[in-house]
Amino acid sequence: MRVDMQTLYLVVPLAPLFGAIVAGLFGRLVGRTGAHIVTIAGVAVSFIASVLVFQDVLAGHTFNGTVYTWMRLGDLRFEVGFLIDALTAMMMLVVTFVSLMVHVYTIGYMHDDPGYQRFFSYISLFTFSMLMLVMSNNFLQLFFGWEAVGLVSYLLIGFWYTKETAIYANLKAFLVNRVGDFGFILGIGLVLAHFGSLDYATVFAKAPSLARETITLWPDSPWMLMTVIGILLFIGAMGKSAQFPLHVWLPDSMEGPTPISALIHAATMVTAGIFMVARMSPLYELSDTALSFIMVIGAITALFMGFLGMVQNDIKRVVAYSTLSQLGYMTVALGASAYSVAVFHLMTHAFFKALLFLAAGSVIIAMHHNQDIRYMGGLKKYMPITWVTSLIGSLALIGTPFLSGFYSKESIIEAAKMSHLPGAGFAYFAVLAGVFVTAFYSFRMYFLVFHGKERFHQGHGHGNEPDAHHGHDGPPHETPWVVTGPLLALALPSLAIGYMTIEPMLFGDFFGSAIYVADRHPVMHELNQEFHGAMEMGLHALATLPFWLAVAGVGLSAFFYLKRPDIPAAIAQRFSFLHRMLLNKYWFDELYSWVFAKGARALGGSLWRRGDQNVIDGFFVNGSAHLVERFSRLVKAFQSGYIYHYAFAMLIGVFALVTWFARLN
Repeated sequence: MRVDMQTLYLVVPLAPLFGAIVAGLFGRLVGRTGAHIVTIAGVAVSFIASVLVFQDVLAGHTFNGTVYTWMRLGDLRFEVGFLIDALTAMMMLVVTFVSLMVHVYTIGYMHDDPGYQRFFSYISLFTFSMLMLVMSNNFLQLFFGWEAVGLVSYLLIGFWYTKETAIYANLKAFLVNRVGDFGFILGIGLVLAHFGSLDYATVFAKAPSLARETITLWPDSPWMLMTVIGILLFIGAMGKSAQFPLHVWLPDSMEGPTPISALIHAATMVTAGIFMVARMSPLYELSDTALSFIMVIGAITALFMGFLGMVQNDIKRVVAYSTLSQLGYMTVALGASAYSVAVFHLMTHAFFKALLFLAAGSVIIAMHHNQDIRYMGGLKKYMPITWVTSLIGSLALIGTPFLSGFYSKESIIEAAKMSHLPGAGFAYFAVLAGVFVTAFYSFRMYFLVFHGKERFHQGHGHGNEPDAHHGHDGPPHETPWVVTGPLLALALPSLAIGYMTIEPMLFGDFFGSAIYVADRHPVMHELNQEFHGAMEMGLHALATLPFWLAVAGVGLSAFFYLKRPDIPAAIAQRFSFLHRMLLNKYWFDELYSWVFAKGARALGGSLWRRGDQNVIDGFFVNGSAHLVERFSRLVKAFQSGYIYHYAFAMLIGVFALVTWFARLN
């Protein structure tokens, strides 16, 4: 039985890989239909296998073993291996289900795109990479999946490679992630140097014995080893999960097709960092400093990225900034040692955020690839399925009681409130204020798109994606079933998954030993004491501050954008500096462009002029040539052709040799 399960573990990542290879290398041979059949079948097989693995884990069976050893270096083994426990099984389910919905949706969204087969190959390869990441049992395989996800995201963000903005966006994503990955690989290097192993189980078992060990980063400044490792690993998560200040790549990734926006932002790339920190809980629990650092970074991201969503007019960018903010919420939970709450929000967020992105794509199709919400309005009567699923997604996002997002967001807010770590007070304020901000920008987009007067007849020419569907304008209409079907499938868990799973995931023993929390961090214990059931939690929320902050956000948004649209314009004019600051995203792009991009070019130019031209070319290459030339001219003077000159030179040589021998004796 266990051998069969191990075969099933292999099937989960290899089925999408097979589909990616067939669609990528033999796309012309199998055609468009063949490409989507083989890739969707691969992901469907992976999803079914993940369900079976999940059931097996619920039955009490876990696995931690090596699949393949590809190199040995002394006592060190570099392996491909799987760790299958409750945390892994839950991630496998989420990744494969959301990916399957995105694959089906892509049939409708990309049906006229010339890169159809290539796109299916990429998204299947993306799924394979993420599965290898979450299933890994060692740091080496984790890093492989980490980098593979980054590479494929580069290919997908720049999928429309004839667009300059897409090429700029994928290069930006790649470079910013390399900054985070540099810290990540330094952290892995420290783990290898001090633990002598890359295997999770070995490292976690040895960690308590090294809890007091220090390292010296610079003279007279010892640092706790666990703090340095934790912060370095988290810098990698800051890149992948787009945490401040490495958040700048994620909004620009909207230049890719909408299906990949959903795949990147919902269940795969951006949640890799959250998953990694949760997996490393035995290390992070040994450093309060690292946890405080994580919590503060998450709080800054949750609040200040939410502000940016309030002024965006591109429908996909509004949802993108929402993702940034919600990733900040997850990171706050990680810093509060509420790892299971962070992973719980990761799961609920995957469903409703994928739903919102795919619904945005449905609107974009209907609007002939116009993405500007200022040129929409009144779409409710034209697109009833997209409207109701968008409403469900938006309500889940703002934490409406009894919907999935409510249970996870409310738990994060309570965890921040109960934490006693430095920075917890600021984090609590940030996630609380973020409730109002999230409700405001979410329903600003919802009202501008689906309600109010119709403005789409004046909105031509504001699209952001190549028009792969319509060569002419016409009235909006509901999208095909391959688009609306995934919306309905994602709407169901967005409604109910939180209510169904909060008790076992947060207060039961669902995660078991997969997540470790030290006794000196009692947040989960305190949350457990206050929890009296999902129904009671939902009813109690109706009298709490977060609920009324969300109501206030929705109400203010409705007043501004349905009743008095002149007020937001007047506020923007009155507070022009703040409005301009939000539109320019706090000028982080300009800062990085001036300091790092132009600074690197200036440094490179200086090294080229002084190092390459002056030192290497000028001194070594040209200098040696000039030296040989001058020596040759000197020697040439003795090559006169007169025999007495040569005889004189011979006499001088004999005299020099005799003198040398005489001195030796």
